[in-house]
Amino acid sequence: MTPQLQQAIRLLQLSTMDLQTEIQQTLEENPMLEMDEDSPGSEQNPQEKSETELTQQDEQLDLERSEDLPDELPVDSEWEDIYDIASAGISNAAQASGENINDYLENQSIEGDTLSDHLLWQLRNMSTSDTDFAIGVAIIDAINDDGYLTESIEDIHAGLVDEIDIELDEVEAVLHLIQRFDPLGVGARDLKECLLLQLEQFDDSTEGLADVRVLVRDHLEQIGNRDYARLLKSTRLSEQRLQELITFIQSLNPKPGSTISPNRAEYIIPDIFVRKINGEWIVTLNPEAAPRLRINPLYAGYVKKSGRDKDSSYMRNSMQEARWFLKSLQSRSDTLLRVGKAIVDRQRLFLEYGDEGMKPMVLRDIADELEMHESTISRVTTQKYMHTPRGVYEFKFFFSSHVSTADGGECSATAIRAMVKKLIENENPRKPMSDNKISAFLVKEGINVARRTVAKYREAMSIPPSNERKRLV
Repeated sequence: MTPQLQQAIRLLQLSTMDLQTEIQQTLEENPMLEMDEDSPGSEQNPQEKSETELTQQDEQLDLERSEDLPDELPVDSEWEDIYDIASAGISNAAQASGENINDYLENQSIEGDTLSDHLLWQLRNMSTSDTDFAIGVAIIDAINDDGYLTESIEDIHAGLVDEIDIELDEVEAVLHLIQRFDPLGVGARDLKECLLLQLEQFDDSTEGLADVRVLVRDHLEQIGNRDYARLLKSTRLSEQRLQELITFIQSLNPKPGSTISPNRAEYIIPDIFVRKINGEWIVTLNPEAAPRLRINPLYAGYVKKSGRDKDSSYMRNSMQEARWFLKSLQSRSDTLLRVGKAIVDRQRLFLEYGDEGMKPMVLRDIADELEMHESTISRVTTQKYMHTPRGVYEFKFFFSSHVSTADGGECSATAIRAMVKKLIENENPRKPMSDNKISAFLVKEGINVARRTVAKYREAMSIPPSNERKRLV
């Protein structure tokens, strides 16, 4: 395999974000490459631009020399060019709420903080003794990402007693202190304690609060099992009242630690755009995905004039590498466009009607059509994205297995998942459909799918089983 081919394959499997990093690194390493930013008519002639700047400087000097200065001096830029509009919006919001702008910005959470960092920051800002601080650090170390305490008070006490002289009650007291930290419910030992801690934020006069606390304290297991018949009997509440209280409980957060996430947002840059123009689906490359590059004409001229002497060998090698890189980029773009067009041609029904119109398709189908190897298609479809009127999808989304139908045809797994989801959305919440019933319904429609296959698709969509989907109303 030649170095050129290796480079082409490597660029082909890079995502758009990784490709931009690779391009930037190559620009820094190879002096023969530069950004092609020329666009006719977009910039002023350099001579005219310099003359304009000199004129502005002369006018400014004249103003400075004049004895009577005007009330307002002309400036070369607008306020928005210097100060970010978003910052002004924050300032206005802070002033409207009566807050100092510095305090407003200081209170913004820093992206990347973990739950442990967030809790330690609050602990450091509390007026505690050295002993309580050490206990607090040990407790925070035992809190998982969901916000729950993973060790017992006895174990935490046993781990500290050899270093500091403390009683078990002191560990319990510090735990109660941390349980008042943000986010509400953190430091709980189980779900019941977590929900009860969150209920403490409400005023005691809140309508229905007492009944909610009774449900959480005494009937949480029955609520989780959807045992509404026993709940109605034991609580002697009406169906409507019980449903209102359960809705209140469901508004609480069972995983308070999840609100403090260290994960950074991952941005997706689509590689191709799919648009419907005059009844036809048009596929085009995203010009922002791969910046335009070119060989520096000045350096290229030096290479031509220098001939074949030893001193110019570095420039000649850089020129050759630059040409290979540009050719590999062009090959990547051409392959992406060909594969994108082939996928769109096969999945027109999906673009028109949604998931239920998805056709079964495997890598070999596209490979045979484009006369490429399956491994090449696999590289092209990994971490490459398509912007369609229905959303942004990875190329791999359009490939799915198939299930045979009664008439000898095929139905894609994506289409079946869409049908299962639609059936569940339209079911009677009092009597949700079991996987067996969904399977029987699909078989009647001519789609041969087993119960366990329905269960697999349902779980893939994070839809709970029928007994957990049961509702009062």
